[in-house]
Amino acid sequence: MSSDQGFFDFFYAAPDGLKLHARIYGEANSGGRPVVCLPGLTRNARDFHELALYLSSKAKTTRKVVAFDYRGRGQSDYDPDISRYNVGVEAGDVLAGLSDLGIEEAAFIGTSRGGLIIHVLGALKPAVLKALVLNDIGPVIEAEGLAHIRSYLDRAPKPKSFAEAVDAQRRVHGAGFPALTDADWARMVGAICRDTDAGLVPDFDPALVGTLADVDFSKPLPDLWPQFDALAAVPLLAIRGGNSTLLSTATLEEMGKRHPGMDTITVEGQGHAPFLETGNLPEQIADFLDRAEAKSK
Repeated sequence: MSSDQGFFDFFYAAPDGLKLHARIYGEANSGGRPVVCLPGLTRNARDFHELALYLSSKAKTTRKVVAFDYRGRGQSDYDPDISRYNVGVEAGDVLAGLSDLGIEEAAFIGTSRGGLIIHVLGALKPAVLKALVLNDIGPVIEAEGLAHIRSYLDRAPKPKSFAEAVDAQRRVHGAGFPALTDADWARMVGAICRDTDAGLVPDFDPALVGTLADVDFSKPLPDLWPQFDALAAVPLLAIRGGNSTLLSTATLEEMGKRHPGMDTITVEGQGHAPFLETGNLPEQIADFLDRAEAKSK
């Protein structure tokens, strides 16, 4: 279905038959490799709207951009079996969508959980990964940051209006994001909430919260260093929020040691995870994608 907002809605079937959704920007663009955008745990394709518009219509090299809604998020169907809300299944869903779209290789931008899915894709189908942007995520997840996410989801406010929702997000996350403007906070709420007869609600299956219930934050979380090491030949841009509690500076430094040539951006005044449409991040991401593609020719 076409839209006057710069994208098309694309629906497809997951390997198990669930109906899933993605947004397609710049469908006719063929000047550069397509870009695949993968959001965080409870987020959706709308997180990437402004960045996708830039990459598909304003950048020096305009590209097709595909932004996915995982199962249970955005316009994708909810899964009655919450055990299937995991990065392995979601990686398979992404590959199914790319297959239906005829995309055999692409640059990938992954925020938080999206970056974990990229690690899994590297094991399932490494040839599809031609350039990577990891937004505030790496092979080691700090328990403090994940605990904060669970705590917020467990106590998520129930605003009665858009203005209340903006105020609630600022109260919860404002200390980590002093650089954001009123417009940034409003965009965030527009991306994560949807209107219903009962008012604004988070745009994801509430059962997702249960997937974090059994995590023991007193113990180190499993790492993905072997999967990260397997990505060493793929051009990589690692973005970290200066106030991030999920991606530590120590992990970022170790990533640089293991991945020669890795580019790094630290976004001051933002935490987990930086808003990729803010500041000059769209230009920096577009430049990285151009340089990565030039090196492969």
